[in-house]
Amino acid sequence: MSHMLKFDPNSVEAEIGAPAPDRLISGAPEFRTWNFEEAPGGLYAGIWEATPGKWRVAYDEWEYFHILAGHSILTGDGEEPIHLKAGDSMVLRPGFKGTWEVIETTRKDYVIRL
Repeated sequence: MSHMLKFDPNSVEAEIGAPAPDRLISGAPEFRTWNFEEAPGGLYAGIWEATPGKWRVAYDEWEYFHILAGHSILTGDGEEPIHLKAGDSMVLRPGFKGTWEVIETTRKDYVIRL
């Protein structure tokens, strides 16, 4: 087993998804997820992409992400909106609740720890 892992979307098939219907606020967003790492202890890493729309989010996990392309607006409940564009990085901690709105199809790489 190698101790290196390259994120190559051509190496795995994307999983297709969407927000749960009870979380959807507007649009008809579709998700594509290329999960490259699923390690013991609840660690995941990969690339995620979403088309325009808006939905509620609630995090029970810790997530680091880096925006690769697009434009999204992340708004924590009771907080000011944060515009996310290519080059932006963020950590969301367990307990974060708010909305994710994709203005322009957004792609990010991520590391999630449960």
